[in-house]
Amino acid sequence: MYRVINDFLEDWKYESESTIKLFNNITEEKKEQKVTPDGRSLSYLAWHITNSIPDMMTKTGLDFGRLDEQEREPEKFENIISTFQKNSDTLYEQIKNKWTDNMLAEELNLWGENWAKGKLLKVLIIHQVHHRAQMTVLMRQAGLKVPGVYGPSKEEWAAMGMEPQK
Repeated sequence: MYRVINDFLEDWKYESESTIKLFNNITEEKKEQKVTPDGRSLSYLAWHITNSIPDMMTKTGLDFGRLDEQEREPEKFENIISTFQKNSDTLYEQIKNKWTDNMLAEELNLWGENWAKGKLLKVLIIHQVHHRAQMTVLMRQAGLKVPGVYGPSKEEWAAMGMEPQK
């Protein structure tokens, strides 16, 4: 749980930049990659991450404008990227300008449970990381380059002239 706004803002900046880095390696030709025919595609997961920001955070009173939870992902993957960036920037600015450290302990009833706002921020980040990890598996299956997030990826080790760690 976050207890200090700046701690969240620092983490959000890094995690959202990592998500953009991942999204930028997904091509139009490979965006429909799935593990199984009835599984979630790369574009579906990217759109889910993108829409989860306003979906989760409007419950706290933050404003993201019109929200259509049933809206399908855009045809062009670049539109998912730009919408993610917009939602990410909106979240960052609203948390920075509208919330205080003391507000992070305030509880809301979310999904039938009482959650502190600081917990919701933690869950928002963990949710993003969870789905990003799923996407890396699909990207490997599709033959796409996976960027390093918490250290070099296999491709980045090779670019440095080193053997990838096992």
